[in-house]
Amino acid sequence: MIEIKQLRIDKIILFLMADNWQDNIKNAPRAPGVYLMRNADGKVIYAGKAKDLGSRTRAYVNRTDKRCMAPFLTSRIGAVEFIVTKTEKEALILENNLIKEHRPKYNVNLRDDKTYFSIRIDLKQAFPRFQLVRQVKKDGARYFGPYTSSSAAKETLHFIQPIFPLRTCGDGELKNRSRRPCLEYQLRRCMAPCASKVDKYVYNAMVQDAISFLEGKEKGLLADLYSRMKTAAERLCFEEAAILRDRISAIEKTLEKQQIVSTTFKDQDVFGLYREDNQTQICLLNVVKGKLLGKKSFPLIALPNASEEILSSLIVQYYDGNVFIPGGIILPCPLKDKAVIVEWLTEKRGKSVALHVPQKGRLMDLLMMANRNAENAFVAERQDGGNIGKAIALLAEKLQLKNVPQRMECFDISNVSGKYAVGSLVAFADGRPVKEGYRRFRIKTIPDMDDYGMMREVLRRRYEKKENLPDLVVVDGGKGQIGVAVALLKDLEITGVDVIGLAKEDRTSPPAFLNRKEDRVYLYGRKEPVYLSRWPQSLFLLQRLRDEAHRFALSYHHKLKEKQDFHSLLDEITGIGIARKKDLLAHFGDIKKITSASIEDLQKVKGIGKELGALIITSLNKSNIGA
Repeated sequence: MIEIKQLRIDKIILFLMADNWQDNIKNAPRAPGVYLMRNADGKVIYAGKAKDLGSRTRAYVNRTDKRCMAPFLTSRIGAVEFIVTKTEKEALILENNLIKEHRPKYNVNLRDDKTYFSIRIDLKQAFPRFQLVRQVKKDGARYFGPYTSSSAAKETLHFIQPIFPLRTCGDGELKNRSRRPCLEYQLRRCMAPCASKVDKYVYNAMVQDAISFLEGKEKGLLADLYSRMKTAAERLCFEEAAILRDRISAIEKTLEKQQIVSTTFKDQDVFGLYREDNQTQICLLNVVKGKLLGKKSFPLIALPNASEEILSSLIVQYYDGNVFIPGGIILPCPLKDKAVIVEWLTEKRGKSVALHVPQKGRLMDLLMMANRNAENAFVAERQDGGNIGKAIALLAEKLQLKNVPQRMECFDISNVSGKYAVGSLVAFADGRPVKEGYRRFRIKTIPDMDDYGMMREVLRRRYEKKENLPDLVVVDGGKGQIGVAVALLKDLEITGVDVIGLAKEDRTSPPAFLNRKEDRVYLYGRKEPVYLSRWPQSLFLLQRLRDEAHRFALSYHHKLKEKQDFHSLLDEITGIGIARKKDLLAHFGDIKKITSASIEDLQKVKGIGKELGALIITSLNKSNIGA
């Protein structure tokens, strides 16, 4: 991975929000680079790249960014940082590095930092053997892979071992065993070089055959084996010929199991995508020399970002790791930054790389196969693998709840410095959303930035009638929010309802075995949170509930803010709709000029007659706009 310090960064510009962060963004540099959005606490919540930082970030201010994630960002920005680079490619690399460094909440984060398995063989040894390794070293050995999953690498060795019975023991065992071979020899899975059952020439010929097989040279290998079998038979070495015959048969049977999916016999990666609402599942199929040899399902991505943005970020993070880059990559949708990604992949691979979005033919068949695998993975993750009934039962057990939480209600608060404050309630029954139980609350009694007070108001308005009470109340937050909820229910004399909080770890030094950003469950009266990472189905259910409450609150908050931002006194005049308001403002420029205009001037605007013109003047003068 290219380190940040190796990039040619021109300069770093930091703009703090002060009273109006929009004005600061208007001064963004007109150059390629990366922008970092931070919240009020200085934490990076989003990292993005752009060919023109000024144009890209002004879309947030001008509301021309139509992505559904834009409201998430604009309501949470506390500071904006720009890092200018020389080229778009350097911006792409820098963005990837910064995402890995800061793990922003609203970026796709692959969280797949492990290295992948490769198959290693050291030809300098007297009797080489295959090994599974995670780290590729410059030690003169041959490496095959890396494989996208450990199962794919182990399956490859599983195929090879019976066909090419090379030793599997370590170097120490090879040296210390001198007389009796091990059980592998009896099973015909090893030629027992440790007991001198095979000479170096025959063993090394076997090694070369195995390497040819891994390199995909099956046709040449089979032709060579047929020739050697015929020669052995002509020399009356029937035992040797029989061994070669069995090896040929085993290779042919193995090849039959490998489905030919491409007649081009090229190496290709095929990305399939399946999406429901803000949940995106991506699956990768590895096609090697026309054969489908592996599949990898990425973790479920829960973000409102556009599919092409999710795919673009995932591709960069995936290929930045220790993985093989093929000459062809098949995608389910076009990427806006295709050119710069192709340039970067080509540089990493050392050969040209092409990105395809097929519309028909064999490549389209491959893409549809990948999409079906993505859908199957999604279903397995969310339904079969989730096993909602088991997840609910585990919640009751692991959190020691009084009730099995068949009905759960979750609350969230959304505001910007106390303005446009709203609350949301979402309800789940048997692990599934109950839309008729959803409610939105506009905060009425809390004028200042008081999250606890806002939470108390929302809870009171929901439960004061004591109707259709849930088994479990979930609040987005920690001990403070739980205390508010428990106290409110006690004041209302409501009993038998469990209360928990779901929040990120707030300690600076959590235990070493925990992810610092992992969701924790907080219980009333318990000092330490409960960690549900060992029961992912239960944790996922709570996260889904919390995320839905957050989405519901934020959408209402954005709607109120947008309505207020575009509100004017013209909206209060009967007969003035959106179209006529736009025409009036376009003609006169602002409200003051409309107020000072005569009826004749107003009639010059399309749709404004004498009576409506008089009503406009009367209504605006009553408001003393011109004063």
